[in-house]
Amino acid sequence: MCEDLRAELQDFLQSLNIQSSCVEHPPVFTVEEMMPHLQDISGAVTKNLFLKDKKKKGLWLVSARHDRQVNLNDLAKKLGVGSGNLRFADEAIMLEKLKVGQGCATALALLFDKDRSVKFVLDRDLVEGGHQMVYFHPMTNAATMGLRPEDLLRFLKETGHEPILESFQ
Repeated sequence: MCEDLRAELQDFLQSLNIQSSCVEHPPVFTVEEMMPHLQDISGAVTKNLFLKDKKKKGLWLVSARHDRQVNLNDLAKKLGVGSGNLRFADEAIMLEKLKVGQGCATALALLFDKDRSVKFVLDRDLVEGGHQMVYFHPMTNAATMGLRPEDLLRFLKETGHEPILESFQ
């Protein structure tokens, strides 16, 4: 199933004339596992968190540079959902909304959020930090795909997901 979704993603990117580069690697479930496979790339590698708002039942996808700390309480306050209200969402919800499971959360999966119910928080540094490329999983944790920051923004616009830009330390 992952390969079909990845092909659909690549077709969509191609339809937008978005160039990407891909690094194939063994399946990884953490940034620490992934980094040794990405020694030769130039750009910013991301970590992605799929969260839910405990009170309002909202869904959030957060993409940050892999070496940044994401404090959920601080983020909840900034997003106006109240401190302590952001939690990791169940894998079943992620599969339903984004078509990916554990270890595969990625901004690129927003292509499959057809009802646009997932709000997207993007590390400001990824698009304003002067990176040549930003890297995400392409619907599978057995590869990492790089896009130019401006192409990422165009992808998000085309999928109807206006990013909420945040700064993480």
